Formats: sequence, structure tokens, C-alpha cells
Amino acid sequence: MRCTCLLLGIMSKYIVDPVIYSIYHTDLKTMPHPSKFQREDDSEPIPHPPRYKEHLQILAADLKLAYKALYEAIQPIPYIRDRLYCVDKVFIEGGSEEWVGDGTFRGKGTSWVRLESYKDIYTNPPGKPIRYIIQADPGFGKTTQTLQYTFNWSTGVKGSPFSDVQLLIYLRLRQLRGVRSLAIAIRRYLLPKSCPLKIADIREILEHTTSVAIILDGWDEYPELNTELGGYMRDIITARASPNHDVTLTTRYLPKEFPATARRVRLTGFDDQARDQYIRKAVVGDSDESVEQIKQRLKDNPVLADLCQVPLFFVMFAHLAHEKEAFKRFKSVTEFFSFMIKCFHEHLRNKEEDPNVERQSRQYEGVHEELSALAYEGLSKPDQQIVWKKEELIRRLGEGFYEHHKRIGMLVEEEVITDQTTADGFDVYTSEIRFYHKLFCEWYAAYHLAELAVTLDGAELSSELKKLDPYDLQYLYRFACGLDPAAGKKIISYLQSLKGGDKFAVLCILEQTGEVDDIKETVKKLCADTVSIKMGDTKLLQRSTVQLLDIASSHKIPTSCLHLNGCVSEAVAAGGNLLLNSGLHVPPSTTLETIAITGENLDIPEGKMIGLLTYAEKCEKLKKLTLQCLLPLSDLPAEQIPPSLKTRNIEVLLLSLKELVYHLNLIQGKWVKHSSGTAQIGGYVELSRGTEIGWRVRELTRASAAGIPIAQVVIYGCSPVADQSGSISLALLSSQLSLPILSTLQELWIRDIARRMDNTEVVGILSYTAQCAAVKVLVFDGQTLPDRVQGAESTLSTLRSRNVSVLGRMKTESSPSDCRVRCLDLFSGVWEEDD
Repeated sequence: MRCTCLLLGIMSKYIVDPVIYSIYHTDLKTMPHPSKFQREDDSEPIPHPPRYKEHLQILAADLKLAYKALYEAIQPIPYIRDRLYCVDKVFIEGGSEEWVGDGTFRGKGTSWVRLESYKDIYTNPPGKPIRYIIQADPGFGKTTQTLQYTFNWSTGVKGSPFSDVQLLIYLRLRQLRGVRSLAIAIRRYLLPKSCPLKIADIREILEHTTSVAIILDGWDEYPELNTELGGYMRDIITARASPNHDVTLTTRYLPKEFPATARRVRLTGFDDQARDQYIRKAVVGDSDESVEQIKQRLKDNPVLADLCQVPLFFVMFAHLAHEKEAFKRFKSVTEFFSFMIKCFHEHLRNKEEDPNVERQSRQYEGVHEELSALAYEGLSKPDQQIVWKKEELIRRLGEGFYEHHKRIGMLVEEEVITDQTTADGFDVYTSEIRFYHKLFCEWYAAYHLAELAVTLDGAELSSELKKLDPYDLQYLYRFACGLDPAAGKKIISYLQSLKGGDKFAVLCILEQTGEVDDIKETVKKLCADTVSIKMGDTKLLQRSTVQLLDIASSHKIPTSCLHLNGCVSEAVAAGGNLLLNSGLHVPPSTTLETIAITGENLDIPEGKMIGLLTYAEKCEKLKKLTLQCLLPLSDLPAEQIPPSLKTRNIEVLLLSLKELVYHLNLIQGKWVKHSSGTAQIGGYVELSRGTEIGWRVRELTRASAAGIPIAQVVIYGCSPVADQSGSISLALLSSQLSLPILSTLQELWIRDIARRMDNTEVVGILSYTAQCAAVKVLVFDGQTLPDRVQGAESTLSTLRSRNVSVLGRMKTESSPSDCRVRCLDLFSGVWEEDD
């Protein structure tokens, strides 16, 4: 699923075109038929109201008219109001992934699978209404993608999502303050005043139309998000309302409630291929020379590489790089933003011939203290306020200043309906103002933050900065450091005091100086040891680490080792980069010497392994690649292994539990037991709630199947119980996991402090042990057990024949306070004291 720029067209009051209105009289046969979005129902159909067909045609026609006004008003750069694009002319598929977790929808982020196309989201079986959640940070194209859906539906694009739906309802949640029903929202925001349909008619249509899809855009911008009035929209999301309709929700973050069956997708941004496609489609056409010029300008600005993964900002970069002869190399993101803002103002001045306009424009460009204060106030509130009433904004900024920033596209005005009505019953509208994008709000707020940082002492500044989450407002921090060196010094000192803040501080230092030379020693120090990215890291910390590696690579600073721990669900090279489960891309490094990839759920099939080796080939200084992975891996086609890996003699190792090690023969493509390893899983393997238990159980299972000896397994605190299949069921925090019979296991310990086990449970563990043909020792540790094992004569006989020792450091039912070492007599089943 892919995405590009952000829509800024403003929904207006629609005038019905006679050609469009003629659709009302089209035969209903031309309307789309029920499809995969229609529910299956074997009951008799509900009779339609008398004018249902006519009303359905009217509603569909007016919806298409409303959507046309939106999808034909795309603005890649805010100030270019005289050049609007149709969404279909600029929409490019970027990266997307689907969550395929274990049912714990908010669980660990280790189960994301890349989708081939944005169309793949809607591949659910027919007749099953479902909730879809599309997540992404601001600027990643959530709105643009949903507008592409409205275009597909309105124009009847075959084979596209929603193209065969009878009704598509698209609503921007930020507009729905005080709206208490879906029918009211449709009547107010999607239909022209001349439309004859009443709210009751719309409600009737929704109730009787079996093929309806609803798109709710911008859950994180919904004004009633945390109020009682927002209950109706929450009911739609949870399927308590509109249960027979498919609903798609776009958002920055997950809602608190949603159905367990919801499909969750996230947008990951533009890779090199998507950027190339956008340049050709929306900027320069088929001019190879112009394409290469823009791409070269991006290469000349490596500091912008991370920013340009965000489609919105790559789009602006591409248009500016193509249109501005003065485009240059930028030393920091702050410098690029300063250039971009200047372009906005210059564009307006170039259009106006009045010298008074030019003079005022320069004044407004340079003096913006009140706008900066307003932006900072909004971002520093517990619930950020980034939308203002027009009257309030003009009162604080002045009408001339406001109109100027509206004309350059920095501020966007939008009409919303109030709770009031006129005397004759018409809705009362008001205007709300927001920034073109939240990042521009951070830009202006950074001026105010820099001023505060200079004037406040250390304790006061620390208290102020605690209101500003670096994860959510990373560019606010970076801009403030770049705008004022004195402020930057104090802000960087604060960041370095935070856990993991040293890496982010490096980026702020770079903003402050614009020269890598000033941070080389810091980068060298961080890269001399192992650089880690792990599953528990915030996205900001992961992003900072990736950019640190990029700085080291581009300035020839050696990086000893990159350890990716639990953050790569699939080791897959995406667009030449390694894809993390957070959606971030790790580009190949020219100075990286070792890559170590570990993780509970890391499973690398043949095709993904070739992709990983291709990534390793691009790391010019790489000497070793190590994987903690499920075993045994399949051998690889030798002809697909990159030739340079063979000539460079890169060591590719696979680490199993304990000492078991394999290396990849790059000539033959075969995994061979490594000379430094042993032919067994030595030591002990612990299975407990605090370990990567799922990975360990799968590893033990596959090792056993491969005939690899397993020295010892310790099951600790999981209340193990033998199930009907003979396996041991382990009770985890949120689920059950079974340890199958391990034919190569040599010693089993059951450690469960203070647990009381009955005879059935003990017999089950003994039976499991008897089926593990290589076990020589079974130990119970810490439990209270029956004095005698009963009803297990056959099992005890098997254990006797193999000379298995069954020991216990335990209490018995007759001596519940006396913990001693005991041995089970395999003839009588009685626990006897052991010397």
C-alpha cells in the first residue's frame, strides 16, 4: 500500500452540476452490485422503503460530487495554489505492512509482514464485515491513500478497493465536533444544501443497503476523542454500531477499543523505488536527466535522508529541487526548513507587483514571535492543541499577518459546523485554523523554545522540557538546537541526561553546528562498542541510532558491531535496506564490521536469507554476520549467493542454543557445523516466563528432530502439566505453550517453588520423561508432592529399564515443612531420603 502527499483542499458547499444530477435518473442496474463487502444472510431480505432506489441513487451521486472536490485538490507544496493535482496523478504506492500477531493485538511488535500492494489490505473473505486500522505517523500519506479510494469508487476503477461497493462514506473526523450520528455527519459534511435527502432518509438508506464501506480519517484528530460525545464513533469502531458495514480507520495510534478481528496495517514510507516513481509521475515526467538531477540532490543531502522517507516531505523536496535553481547542499534539517520557508514567502512576493505587499511580506517573514508563542503553547499542553478558532488567531496575530500566512499556505482554514442553528433551522458554521502540517508547527514553536532555553536556568528548563516528549516532538528539539547555539547547548545537556538520550543528542549537535567534524569524536566513541537496536527501544531511539550509523558510514568512521535484538521480525532487504519491525529502514553501512541479529521470532526462509546476504554484500567492510535463528535452516542455491561474499570470505554464522554453531559454506550454500562449536546443545536451557520461551521451545523441537543431543532443560515457574498428547503444557502469562517430546533430551528439571502437585500431575511428568528416550535424570525442585506415586506401574517399569534417576529437592504431603533431597523408588513408587 503506498502513499504520497497530503490533501489540503477544503470541502466547500457543493453546487450540483446538471450532468452529475442526471445520475439520479440512471437505472439502478448501473449501480455496483453487492460484493465482498456485502454480508451473507440466508434470511429473507427486508423490504425496501417505497423511494429507497431513488434515494440511493441521489446519495451516491452527491457523494461522488463531494469526493471529486476533494481528490482533485491535492497540493504537493502549500503555496502552489494555482496548480492543483488529481490524487490519481500523484499517488504512488509506498511501503506497508500488516500485523499478523498471535491475537494479542497490542502485543510485541515482532509480527509485521510486508504487503505487496495497498490493495492487499482488503482481501478478507466475502460476507464478513470487518474493521481495518491504518496506522502511520503524520506525513506518511494516510489521507492521500483514502482519497485514492474515493477516486477509485467514484470513477469505477475496476479491481481496486471499494470499486464495487454500493456506497462509500468518507469522513474527516477532525470536522465532526458535536456530531452524534453517521447520518447527521453525511448530511452536514458530504451533501450540498440542495440535496433533497433528509437525515431520516439517509439513515433509512444505510439500514437497507447491504454493501456499504465507511472510511473514518484521522482518529487522533477527532475533537471528541476523550469525551462522552465521541461514544458514537467509538461504537462504530468497535462494531457496536454499523456492525454490517466495513469500516476503515486511519490514525497515528491505536484506539483504546477495537474488535479482536480487526486488520491492522501500517505505512512505512518511501523507499528508493517509490521516490523514483513519484519524481517521474508528478514532477518531471519521463526526463531521465531531470530524474537523476533530483536524485543526485538527495544524495548530496544525506542529512535529509531520514526526513525524505516521509512521503509528504520527499514530495516537497522533489518539487523544490526541480524548480529552484538556488537549491544547495544543506548541512542540517534546520537549514533545509529555513530554505523551504523562505521559498514559501518568495513565491508570494514574486506574484505581487505592489511594493507595499513586498515590504509587508518581508516584515511578516522575519517577525513572528506571537505565532511562535502560539505554536509552542499548543504543543506543550497535555492534550496538544494544534487547531485554533479563527477569531482567536486573528486577535493574537493580527489580520494582516494571518492573511499573509494563509496565502503562502502555512496556515489552512477549514469550515466546521457548530452546535448552533439559525432561527430558520440552518446550521451555523465557524472557521478553524491549523498548520499545513504539524512539523511546521514545531518549526515556529522551536523559536520560542530556543528563547526559553536561553533565559531559563537549568532546573527551570528541565521542568519546561518535561512537557515536551522527544519521541513525539523530535524536530522541535532539533530545530531549537539549530536556530540558537546557546539554547542548543543547554537542550543537548538535558537530552544527554536522559536514558538513551546520547544518540539523539548527536543529531541535535549536528543541527547546532552543521559540521560532522564537531561530533566525530562522539560518534567514534559510540561506534567503537556494539551499537544496539532492540525491541524495547522507542522509535525515536531507533531512528537516532540509524542516523548515527549513517553519519559513521558517510564519514568513514569504523563501526565495530551492529546488534539487532528482537527488532527484525523478518530479515528482509526492502529497497536495498534492512527493514525493522518499527517500520524504519537501516541502509547498508560502508564501515560496519559485524552484524548480529537475534530475536525470539526470527525465522529466515530461503528467499529472505538471500536478501539478507545481498544486504551484507553492500556493507563494504563487513567481516561477520551472525544469526540467532530457528534451526535447521535450508541450504541455499549456491548460484544466488552474492559472488563478492565468497571472494571477501565473509563469515556467516548461525548460533543455536548454547554451544551449537553452524557456518554457511558460501561456495556450496550449505550449513555446516562450525569447528568452534559442539555437536550438541550443551549446558542447560531454561524455559521460564522471563525468557524467549517460544523461540527456545521451537529451537529445542527442531534440534531434537535433527538428532542433536540436548544436555538439560529446566522448566521454571510455568506450572508444567502433561497433556493428552504426551507433551508438557506450560502455563504462560497470557497463553498456553506445549513442549513436545524431545527424543534427544538427556536431563529434565521441573523447578516450581511452593507448588503443590497431585498424583495425576506427577504421573503425567513421569510419563513424559519415559517417552523422551534419551533422558537419564528427572529432577523435581521446590514442590510439595504425594508421599507415593500411584497408578503408574507401566511408566515406572520403563524408567527402571532405562536406569533413569528420579530425584527431588522437595516436601511431601506427610512432611509439608520438611524440604529434603529424595529419590523415587521405581519399584514401590515411594519417595525415599537420598544420601
